Amino acid sequence: MADSSFDVVSKVDRQEVDNALNQAAKEVGQRFDFKGTGASIRWSGENGVEIAANSDDRVRAVLDVFKERLVKRQVSLKALDHGDPVPAAGGTSRLTVTIRQGIDDEKAKAIVKRIKADGPKGVQSQVQGDMVRVSSKKRDDLQAVIAMLREADFGIPLQFQNYR
Repeated sequence: MADSSFDVVSKVDRQEVDNALNQAAKEVGQRFDFKGTGASIRWSGENGVEIAANSDDRVRAVLDVFKERLVKRQVSLKALDHGDPVPAAGGTSRLTVTIRQGIDDEKAKAIVKRIKADGPKGVQSQVQGDMVRVSSKKRDDLQAVIAMLREADFGIPLQFQNYR
């Protein structure tokens, strides 16, 4: 009998993020407390979002609106990576938010280490690019690994694909 396996990945549905961004931009354009602040939110490259306003507080408020929209669309906030607003030309503030896709090497090694330390015996795991493949002869062991990884917090959203 062949080994059963699944892949641990960290992906964000770009269409859902795009919809959340468009809803946030529409709300920012219509809300009274954003009138006259120059607040805006837009895509900046493939996986970046740029937020601008006339003050750091307004930038943070736009970020909160964006996060609310992401939560309503079941996009994990763990995929967002941002710092503090930075002053820009003309007395405005800017914030660049990066949307992380894939599992970086450091996190992948931590996942593999956790599976080897706490997982059932006979479960193999290996890093394959930006995902981790987990395999075992017993499907029950794979279910136990999935439950264990759901409880652990690696700082990124995890999905489990190609379970066979």
